[in-house]
Amino acid sequence: MDINIGINEPKRKEIAEGLSRLLADSYLLFLKTHNYHWNVTGPMFQALHTMFEEQYTELFTAVDEIAERIRSLGEFAPGSFQDFQKISQIKEETSHPNAEQMIKNLVLGQEAVTKTAREIIKIADDAHDEPTVDLLTQRMQIHEKNAWMLRSLITK
Repeated sequence: MDINIGINEPKRKEIAEGLSRLLADSYLLFLKTHNYHWNVTGPMFQALHTMFEEQYTELFTAVDEIAERIRSLGEFAPGSFQDFQKISQIKEETSHPNAEQMIKNLVLGQEAVTKTAREIIKIADDAHDEPTVDLLTQRMQIHEKNAWMLRSLITK
């Protein structure tokens, strides 16, 4: 059945492509944050272990919301790690950095997701896609706050 939600098909596809990048970035940040939760060591272990868990749990919920918005626009959401790696600006963690480097890497990841959301919001706003604008605004607010909280832990 055709989709008739007041956004034409080319715009829906363009928005969904942007949301697919956001989904990929969010999923790889989720994976990195979960990895760090498991592998963090050092004097800040308990605080970081707990913070990382809160952040990856929130990201797990977010990826579902983003994928469902893509589907609401009539497109298929990417769902494989291979697909995510192709379109994400966040790279998989293959080493075991120390706690401070983990924090720095996560700040960069949080900022990257924020920038991806910010790139899409104008497209969604121009198409009068308020549900996507709302989703993106919420994502930016969460990632900016997370980046601030992580950045606050860095002493240098």
